[in-house]
Amino acid sequence: MAAFLEVRGLRVRFGAREVLRGLDFDVAAGGSLAVIGPNGSGKTVLFRALIGALPYEGTIRWAPGARLGYVPQKLDIERGLPLTGLDFLHAKASVAKAPREEADRALSAVGLSAAAAARPIGALSGGQFQRLLLAFALIGGPNALILDEPTAGVDEPGQERLHSLVRRLQAERGLTVLTISHDLSVVYRDAAQVLCLGEDHVCVGAPKEILTPQLLERLYGSPAGFHVHGHG
Repeated sequence: MAAFLEVRGLRVRFGAREVLRGLDFDVAAGGSLAVIGPNGSGKTVLFRALIGALPYEGTIRWAPGARLGYVPQKLDIERGLPLTGLDFLHAKASVAKAPREEADRALSAVGLSAAAAARPIGALSGGQFQRLLLAFALIGGPNALILDEPTAGVDEPGQERLHSLVRRLQAERGLTVLTISHDLSVVYRDAAQVLCLGEDHVCVGAPKEILTPQLLERLYGSPAGFHVHGHG
């Protein structure tokens, strides 16, 4: 498959501190890449560089016509604001120069009811808020989703529903999906490729090659295991 994303020699520095050092990897069109690693290893920094939100050295080359939908790990917005989910989506539609009706289509795609979207964002549950963020990312018709720990703050049943939703959207729309995740069982099940970021160890490959006890212990500094779940 053709490369949708090519990264060569990627470096990101904050002053004298080099967070990412010479990363090289590709992501195929319609493929899925999971990024794993301990806290502070540069996972979110990588995604912010990929969307152009941070300066970097090296090459990031997206395929012509790439349209990115980004779901951040945390959203810098006051949840107590008198802002409804629909207000939030209509603002994105306005910026993206998309018809307001696209907000309704995005809500339908993520399974969030109009009644829930009409509530203030501070009144939404963790799972509902994450679905709202995913709907926000879908406005504008992206062909790639970049998801920074999309299930953070969501209970376990809600996490599985979100994972299933992302798999369905990818299959239906042919999306390229990049995800940061700490759930190794989901990474093993859903990702075509895994990128490991560690203090002194970086590797990329298929889940069966990467998610071995030896590599995981080297990456995290202690034994790490996981259970492989079926698709159900």
